[in-house]
Amino acid sequence: MKSIILGTGRYLPSNVVTNHELAQRMDTNHDWIVERTGIHERRYAVPGVDTTASMGTEAAKRALDAAGLTPQDVDLILFATLSPDYYFPGPGVQLQHNLGCRTIGAIDIRNQCSGFVYALSIADQYLRNGAANHVLVVGSELHSAGLDMSTRGRNVSVIFGDGAGAVVLGRTDEPGRGMLSTHLHSQGEHAEELALLGPSTRDWIPEIFQRNDPEDVSYFPRMNGNFVFKHAVVRFAEVIEEALTSNQLSTSDLRLLIPHQANLRIAQFIQQKLGLREDQVYNNIMRYGNTTAASIPIALSEAFDEGRIQKGDLIMMAAFGSGFTWGSALMRW
Repeated sequence: MKSIILGTGRYLPSNVVTNHELAQRMDTNHDWIVERTGIHERRYAVPGVDTTASMGTEAAKRALDAAGLTPQDVDLILFATLSPDYYFPGPGVQLQHNLGCRTIGAIDIRNQCSGFVYALSIADQYLRNGAANHVLVVGSELHSAGLDMSTRGRNVSVIFGDGAGAVVLGRTDEPGRGMLSTHLHSQGEHAEELALLGPSTRDWIPEIFQRNDPEDVSYFPRMNGNFVFKHAVVRFAEVIEEALTSNQLSTSDLRLLIPHQANLRIAQFIQQKLGLREDQVYNNIMRYGNTTAASIPIALSEAFDEGRIQKGDLIMMAAFGSGFTWGSALMRW
């Protein structure tokens, strides 16, 4: 028995924010953002309407509907995010409650950009060994409320957007179909090259109140952009080739590569390096920005709805991000 995706779903907030709108808040412009990231617009959560848990819930409902299943059919929830509604508890239990699932397990995955791929790997093991029949995997992010929307923070803030994606996985014994393999890696020595350093238990409530410094930027994400880019293009290619080699396949066998939507320039570099055709790579970062753990399931859902994925197609999902962590998942749809 292998695991297989039975249904996909996504949710994007209704609030569309263009590069031109960001240029009114900080010293930037549309062409500068497009040249460096490929992004034209992104979605921001509607205050009082959208939260990480609520967006994940909507995406999950749509994935369950697509799979022809109900919340009562779910045996395990895996929720990937770096932006939970609360410091604790995590959003997995909120999703369990919102959907009305049984008192099943709910695991929160904190691997940022590669969180969805990590979650897929865990789901695959539960399904392969028979511990679950249906696993719900969700990636949801609400970045917009935690970004430095000034010129000081523009290099990071223009990149990110909000949204959620979800998949329901089940089991199949149909020859040739299902998850072929997953591959996970980490390199913690570079943890602070892409990180949010505060608030944390190293700089906790008393210190925050005592300092009250409006110039303190530790509470905003920081990224060493060039360093991250150089590592990303290497690790992306490595983990994609690792999956193909492990299954005695080549890039020509791929129907579609769905990379984490970090930066269009990274995806284009990988496409060229691996010799992939334009129609073998799916990108939607130009419309949504980088939605971190939600980016792959959003793109997967869109690609399926557009008819880009058919039964029997070989689909590769790969991600690289904070940690550093990276991974790939190869599936015969």
